[in-house]
Amino acid sequence: MNAHSDSLVEEIRARASALGFDACQLASAEAPWSAGDHLDRFVEAGRHGDMDWIETTLDRRRHPQAMWDQARTAIVLGLNYGPGTDPLVELEDPSRGYISVYARGDDYHELIKGRLKTLAGFIAAKTGENVKVFVDTAPLMEKPLAQRAGLGWQGKHTNLLSRRHGNWLFLGVILSAAELPVDEAEDEHCGICTACLDVCPTQAFPAPFQLDARRCLSYLTIEFAGPWPEEFRTAAGSRIYGCDDCLAVCPWNKFAETSREARLAARDEAVAPPLAELAALDDAAFRARFRKSPIKRIGRDRFVRNVLYAIGNSGDPALRDSAERLVADPDPVVADAARWAVAKLEA
Repeated sequence: MNAHSDSLVEEIRARASALGFDACQLASAEAPWSAGDHLDRFVEAGRHGDMDWIETTLDRRRHPQAMWDQARTAIVLGLNYGPGTDPLVELEDPSRGYISVYARGDDYHELIKGRLKTLAGFIAAKTGENVKVFVDTAPLMEKPLAQRAGLGWQGKHTNLLSRRHGNWLFLGVILSAAELPVDEAEDEHCGICTACLDVCPTQAFPAPFQLDARRCLSYLTIEFAGPWPEEFRTAAGSRIYGCDDCLAVCPWNKFAETSREARLAARDEAVAPPLAELAALDDAAFRARFRKSPIKRIGRDRFVRNVLYAIGNSGDPALRDSAERLVADPDPVVADAARWAVAKLEA
């Protein structure tokens, strides 16, 4: 390493900031780590649920160089999506759905990937070495890389947690075949706090720093396609896409700032939308409403299933008609959810 390398890193950080990223840190993509062993145990215990893609890509996920053997340095980028207010206040009105903060604006995958490619092109031109770009849909363990790069640490809820941004940080990674100066890794700063574990509505954390995805509402509302077990239907309350409880209660959020990215700003229709309005969506209306949103990828049937569970939990007799209209829905999972909601409201 030399002064030229240090100067290049500062240029990379400046370019990243100009592209709208809130954090840019570097880590070794070569050094050994324990993250692969943790992932093996997670899969061996079956805690990945129906996410078969984790198991089928396990070998590539274990280490950055298993993903790409030329990788020497990881440039880890963070984009703050912090909300302006405490989102959990919205759970107080059970007649309205709760959508996770990250999904209220434009799809962050599309937003970040274009900017990563621009920055990666700059890095490749400056170093003369190959690069590869990753958002979280790729089989790369970006959270351990972010901790190694000093962006934050994986908290007891297993999400990345930053002293500067709290829990609200999207991640992207550029792997480079160039060897560049790296930053100091971040230590864990959770201390004795267990707020994130205690608040979980489904007790999805068997122990600190461990997650059983099969019990997690983010997994159930987004990744899981079938009918839910009864206990999770009731525990979901009005959460219809994702869950922010463990993120929002973290004391480190007191240092977080509201996102400055206009495309991540919450759309009005994504903040506490009326359940009756959402239950009436057919496929075309669903696709039109969530055209630019990450919500679109789960499809109308899975989304309306979630809405019907929330209707059942609402205790609002006025929503019974919305559920009854769907008891004969062509999708059997939606029809099952509708019958459950009607029975719950009658009870």
